[in-house]
Amino acid sequence: MRPLIPPGPLGFGAAPLGNLFAPVSDEAAEETLSAAWDAGMRYFDTAPFYGMGLSEQRLGRALAHHAREEFVVSTKVGRLLVPDASVPNVQHGYVGALPFRVEFDYSAEGVHRSIDASLRRLSLDRIDIVYIDDVAEDTHGEDWQRQYRIAADGAMRALTDLRDQGVIGAWGLGVNRVEPCLMTLRDADPDVFLIAGRYTLLDTSALDTLIPVCDARGVQLVAGGPFNSGLLVGGTTFEYAEAPAEMLEKRRRLLTHCERFGVDLKAAALQFTNAPRAVACVIAGARNATEIRQNCAAMTETIPPAFWAALKTDGLIPADAPEPLLARGAPHAATPDPSDHECRGTRP
Repeated sequence: MRPLIPPGPLGFGAAPLGNLFAPVSDEAAEETLSAAWDAGMRYFDTAPFYGMGLSEQRLGRALAHHAREEFVVSTKVGRLLVPDASVPNVQHGYVGALPFRVEFDYSAEGVHRSIDASLRRLSLDRIDIVYIDDVAEDTHGEDWQRQYRIAADGAMRALTDLRDQGVIGAWGLGVNRVEPCLMTLRDADPDVFLIAGRYTLLDTSALDTLIPVCDARGVQLVAGGPFNSGLLVGGTTFEYAEAPAEMLEKRRRLLTHCERFGVDLKAAALQFTNAPRAVACVIAGARNATEIRQNCAAMTETIPPAFWAALKTDGLIPADAPEPLLARGAPHAATPDPSDHECRGTRP
């Protein structure tokens, strides 16, 4: 039986622990991971790219305190880390990353080299889920389909063999676009996709294509980027660039409904992204323990059904978008007890 994402509406995304956009101390990273564990999170996603190995190292040190069967870890292949003492202090948005440069490699050999290196950095004997990283147009531009073919002939076959041998538990893609996921469902037998930013209050492009196909095939989705890089939580960026006018206007309209119904926009964003049955969990970026606790509270905030109906009437979300179960008056037994701080949730 292929492993599933552990129960719970939130997983932990470890990109901030690689010093994404700002440095994070070892002590702060450990505190954040401890808060995630105390909140009930048991799924942790990282990648070699996050701080050029720094995120994997920090995650491995934190998880060493827990029994291996108690958690699930995913990491990624497709980018190899090459030692290079001449790299700048800031690489790809990571500040003070480890002294490696990145080379794309979606070949079978690259998969084996990448997994071996990740196991060493994580101090683990196995990796539960391996994603092929960023094999999509937003990363590779016009060359993306050639890179995809390399991955299909190399990485996908290698990961399928490793899964069938029991070396890894499952594999899929970690991308920001729907198209390569649909192609992979056609060309191979993936277990799970980590897709960021494509099912949010601002962008529901996965709803008509990827989500129903995954539902039918029994392929899980891990939904990343529920805030579209910050616009839904008060930032000014959408997809890591200055937000276009139409997205700023959409946020303004969402906030109008939030004010009308007394709903926190963060809570609405998290619960909306978590609602489809195919979504196993949501990964929301958290840089510290406070943000972990805020995300857990937002995921369990009660939202009135009339709020979702108003968004649909106003054309802000599709009429057939699944509504979060908590918003439909589900029993509140799943709401966290303040004494244990556990982050739970209910699903349709």
